[in-house]
Amino acid sequence: MRIFLAGATGVIGRPLLRRLLEASHEVTGTTRSEDRAAAIRAQGAKAAVLDAFDAEAVHGAVRAAAPEVVIHQLTDLPWKLDPRRFEQAIAGTNRLRRETVPTFVDAARAAGARRIVVQSISFVLRPEGPWVQDESAPLAEGGPADAVKAMESVVLGAEGIDGLVLRYGFFYGPGTSYGPGGHLAGEVARRRLPIVGSGEGRFSFVHVDDAVAATVLALDRGETGVYNVVDDEPVPAREWIPALAAAMGAKPPRHVPAWLAKLVVGPVVAQMLTQRGASNAKAKRELGFTPRFPSHREGFPAVFGAG
Repeated sequence: MRIFLAGATGVIGRPLLRRLLEASHEVTGTTRSEDRAAAIRAQGAKAAVLDAFDAEAVHGAVRAAAPEVVIHQLTDLPWKLDPRRFEQAIAGTNRLRRETVPTFVDAARAAGARRIVVQSISFVLRPEGPWVQDESAPLAEGGPADAVKAMESVVLGAEGIDGLVLRYGFFYGPGTSYGPGGHLAGEVARRRLPIVGSGEGRFSFVHVDDAVAATVLALDRGETGVYNVVDDEPVPAREWIPALAAAMGAKPPRHVPAWLAKLVVGPVVAQMLTQRGASNAKAKRELGFTPRFPSHREGFPAVFGAG
C-alpha cells in the first residue's frame, strides 16, 4: 500500500514508519530537515522535505507520492511542558491542527487517496458526567479542545474520502515524556509531580507501540469517525503517579492540596481532579484493536524494566 506519513520523525511517527516499512508498505514521510530526510531514506522510505503550512508544497508532495492513505501525525510540543506556560506550549500544535489538516485533507482527496487518518487526543473531554466516556461525549471549551473540534470537523466532514480520527491517550514508552529519559517521568522521579487534592481525575494512557498498532489497523479497517486509542483502564492520578514512581524505583509522590497547587502552578492542575477517561470499546469493536499492554499495571514495569 502507498502511504503518505506527515510527521515521520515525531514521537509516534518514528515507530510508525518502522512498522509500516516492516509490513512492506511504500511510504513517503515528511520532515522539515534534510538531515532527518536522510534518516528516513536510510530506512527504505521516500522523504519529502517541506513546511506543512505551505499548501502548495503539501499538494505537490502528496500528488507525487500518489498515496492510497494519508496519515497526519504532526505536532509541535516542547520536550519540557511547563504547566505555568501551558497555553504557550500548545500553541504550535493548535495551529498545526487548525491550519494544516484541511490542507492535507484536500491534498489527499486531490491525489486520489481513499482515506486519511489523523491524530487527535482523548483527554479534552468536558469535565462532567461519568468518569469514563466514549467518543460521543462532549469536548471541553477553550484551549486545545477548540483546535481539536475544528480539526475533527474538517476530517469527519470531508467528502469523497474516508476520514478517521484517532484520539490517542497519553503516550508512554520509548521516546515519550512518560518513558525513560522523558521529562514527565523525570518529574515523577524527582517528586515534582504530586498528587493534587484527591487525585480523582482519570488518565487514559496508551503505550506508543499500541498506538502504532491501532494506526496500522486504521489503514483498512473502520469507517469515517472518531476512535479512542487508549488502554483498557483509565486510571486516577492518585494511582498512576505512585505506580510510575514504583516502576522507576523512585520515592512515592507528595500530596498537595488543590488550592495550593492552583496558586503555584495555575488552573491546569484542575486536570488532576476533573479529567475524564476514555473508553476504547469502539476501537476494539471496529478496528480490532487489542492493546499489548492493557493498562499501566503491565506497561509501566515493562517500560522501566521493573517487570
